Amino acid sequence: MSVGGDGRDRRAEQPDPDEGTSAGHDAAPDVPPYDAPTEVLRAIDPNEPPPETAPEKPVAGQHEAPVDPPTEAYSALAPSDAAAPDDVDSAAPTVAQPAVPQSNAQQPETPGPGTAQTETTQTETTQSETLQPERLQPERLEPGTPEPATSAPASSEAPAHQSEADGPSKRVKIAVVAGAAVAILGVFYTADMLSTSGSVPRGVTVAGISVGGLSHDDAEERLQSELGARVDQPVRVIAGDQDLELVPAAAGLDVDWASTLDRAGSQPINPFTRLASFFTDREIGVQSTVDEPALDAAVESIRAQTDRQPIEGDVVFEGSTPVAVTPAPGQSVDVTAARDEIESNWAFGTVELPVETVDVTVHQDEVDRVLRDVATPAVSAPVVFTGRGNATAVLAPDAIASVVSFEPDGNGALAERYDAQAATAILAPQLASTETQPKDASFALGGGAPTVVPGVVGELVQWPKTLEQLPTLLGSSDSRSTEAVYDQAQPALTTEGAQALGINEVIGEFTTGGFEYASGVNIRLTADIVNGALVKPGETFSLNEYTGPRGSAQGFVESGIIDNGRPDRAVGGGISQFATTLYNASYFGGMEDAGHTEHSYYISRYPEAREATVFEGAIDLKFTNPTKTGVLIESFGTSSNVTVRLWGTKTVDVESITGPRTNPTSPNTITLPAGSACVPSSGGPGFTASDTRVITDVATGNEISRNTRTVKYDPIPIVRCVSAEPEPEPEAPADSPSEETPANRPAPAEPPAATPPADGE
Repeated sequence: MSVGGDGRDRRAEQPDPDEGTSAGHDAAPDVPPYDAPTEVLRAIDPNEPPPETAPEKPVAGQHEAPVDPPTEAYSALAPSDAAAPDDVDSAAPTVAQPAVPQSNAQQPETPGPGTAQTETTQTETTQSETLQPERLQPERLEPGTPEPATSAPASSEAPAHQSEADGPSKRVKIAVVAGAAVAILGVFYTADMLSTSGSVPRGVTVAGISVGGLSHDDAEERLQSELGARVDQPVRVIAGDQDLELVPAAAGLDVDWASTLDRAGSQPINPFTRLASFFTDREIGVQSTVDEPALDAAVESIRAQTDRQPIEGDVVFEGSTPVAVTPAPGQSVDVTAARDEIESNWAFGTVELPVETVDVTVHQDEVDRVLRDVATPAVSAPVVFTGRGNATAVLAPDAIASVVSFEPDGNGALAERYDAQAATAILAPQLASTETQPKDASFALGGGAPTVVPGVVGELVQWPKTLEQLPTLLGSSDSRSTEAVYDQAQPALTTEGAQALGINEVIGEFTTGGFEYASGVNIRLTADIVNGALVKPGETFSLNEYTGPRGSAQGFVESGIIDNGRPDRAVGGGISQFATTLYNASYFGGMEDAGHTEHSYYISRYPEAREATVFEGAIDLKFTNPTKTGVLIESFGTSSNVTVRLWGTKTVDVESITGPRTNPTSPNTITLPAGSACVPSSGGPGFTASDTRVITDVATGNEISRNTRTVKYDPIPIVRCVSAEPEPEPEAPADSPSEETPANRPAPAEPPAATPPADGE
């Protein structure tokens, strides 16, 4: 068993101890010492961990080598061996002996006085004896316990010794390799930092174009070469289900080259970031310059093509065929987000815009249900309404299609809608012959006071009530006919109502004359239309509304008018004379003026400041009945005059006071080319006139009201028609121009065509 030296088997090399040969004194150990006590301890209790090894003391005269202190197991098992080291290196025993430290386990030489070996042996003996008492503790080795034997031969201890020696050597090797690797990486890191200084960081791409590792100038040159052309190339724009195109330059976009490269940043210092840059790319995009109005306009143009309202599911009719309308959700582009997306990503060639989707409320399953259960049965056959005398009104399938429709009810369903007015317009004429129309009570004029003509109670089909059965009929496949519902219809003015109006005496009357033949035709026709008109209490009468159109189709003829201060001719001319006559009858009948207009020139056959003109669609004559009784208008004409008479219940007396003429003005002279467009006139002065109406109560004579109206009449121009040969001037009274005679009506040289007429028909 070897307990020291270089680990070789000393028994084969050294002489017998009896020969006094000294060994191990000259050789210094070159491996760590073998810890024999620890091995013995492990043999005694394999589960006991090895104790920590105390620092070794060098032996005098030898190279410094670690000295293991005696262990507790060594002291307990062989206390006497420490004083007799000669027995340690005896022949191989059958029972393992405690090992001693390598520095103390060499073969002893023949001791001489004062030798180092003797001193060493004595020191070790004293140390061993000193340590023994504290090693022999009961808990460590009970009295009478047999000494443990180690079955491992001396040769089996060598591998354990070698393993213990190899541990530190491996750690040193690993440390050396690691240090070398760090040094190499440091060299490469420094070299990479120096070689890339001032260039774009490795792995950087701009819109897919690699610029990493290039200088800023080279990088910008590459970008301008490869990316610059994209500004004028169409970019694909995806917005929901729309696929559009956008030209960046047209949208006000371009590249800010310097700012784009600035986004790449500087060279990274982090070694891991630099290492990763060899294997990864970093996209930085482009920094755009933007023309704000142009980009806004481009986005709005895109919205016009992409945005839409949701299309609700529906059922419509094409002819008499029901057709399903497929629901489609609406969509709208988020303007702000779309603008940012285009500005940031146009250089990549494709931009996907954020779109908000608006869902529908009526989905396909509801459309299918309505088509199957409602629309298709509705037009499967005609619907028949039977009236009196077996008369029928038929609603054919194509007519049904025009009456029936569907609309969302707000809860995901389609609600049926039936157009009762459209159905009535189709069905009512078919049963009109079975109805009796109501007739208002009226008044018969002539031969004295008006008499009441009784009204007629009608009997009409009540279509709203009849059509209440329509939904049931349209949903039926068997019976699709029903009876029309009739009911009485009272006239708007019943007999009793007419008798209660108190129309029994004349309350106002006026007559005018002096018109030409053509004007007389139109005046008499108007009088016939207005004759018998009833103005109920509180109602307002309008001459234009009551007569309606006054054209050739109604029997009116062409006659003289004053249009924009100039004599002219038009169909319906002369009716202003009837308007003046009606105005004066209402004036003296106590009616309230609801709107009238005087002529621009004074006409001598009309009372000053108490006359009126009309023009279809522009100038009207209106008055309101302020009494509690009705007013009946009686009007008639002859070949020379026209009379208007108002019947009712007289409650007031009316007096007219005409004021003096003031502010006279002289006419101007107008020269026009001779011809049909020129109507010569000797002219007439203008002036201002006034009229005061005084209303008093019939029963008491008390004055109720007094109102004055002032009218300014323009002077009548002197018109001269000049030709190649002088023509004699017509002799006409200057103070009485005829409304109906163009020869006596002056006209401006250039009348304003766009202004309404100053005088009427």
